[in-house]
Amino acid sequence: MKGKILIVDDEAEIRSMLTRHLMFNDYDILQAGDGCEALEVLEENKVDVIISDIVMPRMSGVDLLAVISDEYPMIRCIMMTGYVTQVHLLQCMHHHAETVIYKPIEDLQEIDNAVNNAFASIKHWNDKLKILKGMKT
Repeated sequence: MKGKILIVDDEAEIRSMLTRHLMFNDYDILQAGDGCEALEVLEENKVDVIISDIVMPRMSGVDLLAVISDEYPMIRCIMMTGYVTQVHLLQCMHHHAETVIYKPIEDLQEIDNAVNNAFASIKHWNDKLKILKGMKT
């Protein structure tokens, strides 16, 4: 497996489509229907990347992103939305989202590129941490 991805979306069809695609590309996939469920999944699982919708019931993707940014800084987040607003984009930037993908998702290559970039970012920061650890010994 290349890594573990959590897909968070209140639309089961989108979760299913992304799960099939990313599993085919050799990722381990977890799912959640909203931000609250996502936080429950994170209590039990190590996740590398989250792909999350922005507009969801109970806990929005932006609120989830804020928690992830504060409590799980090594997790990379890719946001999705069908309701594109400047406020959403600025909130995602503020909380360090990797990118925002607009729905409907017509080309899965954009998802693939975002996931590849997210894993490259994780590798970059892990390499920096290894260097730092070597400097302290």
